[in-house]
Amino acid sequence: MSLLEKINNPQDLKKLDMDELPLLAKEIRREIIEVVSKNGGHLASNLGVVELTICLHYLLNCPQDKILWDVGHQCYTHKLLTGRRKSFKSLRQLNGLSGFPNPEESPCDPFIVGHSGTAVSQALGITVGQALQKEKGKVVAVIGDGSLTSGMVFEGMNNVAHQKKNLVVILNDNEMAISKSAGILSNYLNRMISSSTYNKVKENLSSLIKSIPRIGTKVLNLAERLDESLKGLLVPGVFFEQLGFRYFGPLNGHNIPMLLKTLKNVFTLPEPSLVHIITKKGKGYRFAEQSPERFHSASPFNIETGKFTPLEKSTPLEKFTKQNKSHIRSIEEQARDSLTGFTPKQSPTYTDIFGESLVELGREDENIVAITAAMELGTGLSRFKKEFPARFFDVGIAEQHAVTFAGGLCKQGLKPFVTIYSTFLQRAYDQIIHDICLQNLPVIFIVSNAGIVGEDGPTHQGVFDFAYLGGLPNLSVLAPKDGEELKEMLRFAVRQEKGPIAIRYPKTTVGSGELGPKDPERQAYGASKPTGQAVGNQRQKIELGKAEVIREGKEAMIISIGSMVYPSLKASSILIKEGIDCGVVNARFLKPLDESLLLDFASQLDRFITVEEHSLQGGLGSKVLECFADRDIKVGIKRIGLPDKFIEQGRREELLLRYGLHAEGIAQEIKKWMGK
Repeated sequence: MSLLEKINNPQDLKKLDMDELPLLAKEIRREIIEVVSKNGGHLASNLGVVELTICLHYLLNCPQDKILWDVGHQCYTHKLLTGRRKSFKSLRQLNGLSGFPNPEESPCDPFIVGHSGTAVSQALGITVGQALQKEKGKVVAVIGDGSLTSGMVFEGMNNVAHQKKNLVVILNDNEMAISKSAGILSNYLNRMISSSTYNKVKENLSSLIKSIPRIGTKVLNLAERLDESLKGLLVPGVFFEQLGFRYFGPLNGHNIPMLLKTLKNVFTLPEPSLVHIITKKGKGYRFAEQSPERFHSASPFNIETGKFTPLEKSTPLEKFTKQNKSHIRSIEEQARDSLTGFTPKQSPTYTDIFGESLVELGREDENIVAITAAMELGTGLSRFKKEFPARFFDVGIAEQHAVTFAGGLCKQGLKPFVTIYSTFLQRAYDQIIHDICLQNLPVIFIVSNAGIVGEDGPTHQGVFDFAYLGGLPNLSVLAPKDGEELKEMLRFAVRQEKGPIAIRYPKTTVGSGELGPKDPERQAYGASKPTGQAVGNQRQKIELGKAEVIREGKEAMIISIGSMVYPSLKASSILIKEGIDCGVVNARFLKPLDESLLLDFASQLDRFITVEEHSLQGGLGSKVLECFADRDIKVGIKRIGLPDKFIEQGRREELLLRYGLHAEGIAQEIKKWMGK
């Protein structure tokens, strides 16, 4: 039996001898690599914190003691050591373990965490709460070096020092390198200044000096200044000490004996402390060490070669399909139909198309600049950065700053593209309102990873952006149905000289959920005008607030947007074959909505269906309802979208199937609603 197999809870870990812990670290790395190679996940960062996590649980007693992970995707070792080893193979899968901390899984997870910058504030809240409730327990916040660009971290640290609470912040630095000489000296100093003997002597000596009549306080202040000056020469922690933290580091984050000794000493101190450790991203797996960015959020890969492999087709959701009867097909069938005529190489993602298009636009217009918040690769800006380095800005994990910074660039006549995931753009909501929309500045927001993103789960599902953006004055909100329409929308956005624009698209290939070249609906799209067929020979040019009529209908009209346009068109074909004549409109704009078109159809039809990959609260359906209600027009409206809940993790195809956002599901809902 391996050491890892003996550990079913944190108490089992303490039964191991200290010299067994390095072997345990190897076994944990092997398990993480094996599972992530099959499921995908955050590999490089998790391999870097194995020893740290082992040491924390070896010394602490969770859940009485609390560990707050600022970067929640570094919690894989934590999960393995806190009772979730047997279910670890279900990581990031539908109905399996979350890829982030989750209190529903274990009492050792205080919060669900998916956004950086939160841990210090959370830890302080728990520490103050423990004091008020007269409860005991050590509180540790683990933050990454990237978190230091988040203003919220410094707000929290400033308040920690003000409260003078004895929580510990561990700075996991996986970017800096330390020379052997600096490391040896630093290790010696930290063993010395963290020891109980040193601190007791320091406290007694301070009291003695202070008791000297008249000059005691001055001498003590001089001694402390000298102490800080010497420490500043030898230990790079003066900045944190000025914030009110005792600083220890930098330490080798993979040296278990050193970490155990230092942390054990630090945990006894009655004041705020910061332990600075140096770790290597991807440690223990050659390919992740060489390319940590590629293995940050990795797709499934071949362990031997390090090459990524396409996700295997999911097995049928037998229970789900039985519950939802025969009209819902298996995921394999659904995916096969969605990708007809496409291969993975022929199907770029929306992010790929955006990245390529922005480079083209950048060549045409030197005023175009790009901004990201520590997500250069994820937002598709690598090519733009390479070609236009002076016009590319990575501001770090600081979404609020990114938005306001874009406003300043805009004032100088530049055309900034702010590219941020839907779920992270939420963090800059006040800046969007106050610094962009109120000023009516033509900033272009690229809201990527919108809708269901899949295995990262509820902290990353981008299902609220229509709601939080759709009510803001001056802001136009668009969503493309395919790659070509995305290109057209980007050019449309660049042409606009007034007002901000947000373009929203999903985390998927442009072929996923669309029509293949051999699909009957693709053949019909762009053909003649008879009822039941698509209308118009060419794609209709994008104009502000104008929708696109794809198919006319006599009984009802499906109004869809973005990723749900083609599934709605397929659903329309299914319904037409069953004698229900439904037309399809591609809304294109959530705001401004094409109200004149809706009112025109309302004079002919009395049934409307809205379809969107978004929460039903505040989305496209809500906009259509408002349009008719404001004019006291009585029509039947059926809204199809995501329920009022946080959407769990699982593959995107699985979740779309579960919530009925596919052709058969849409058609079935419409049939039920129409009583047929």
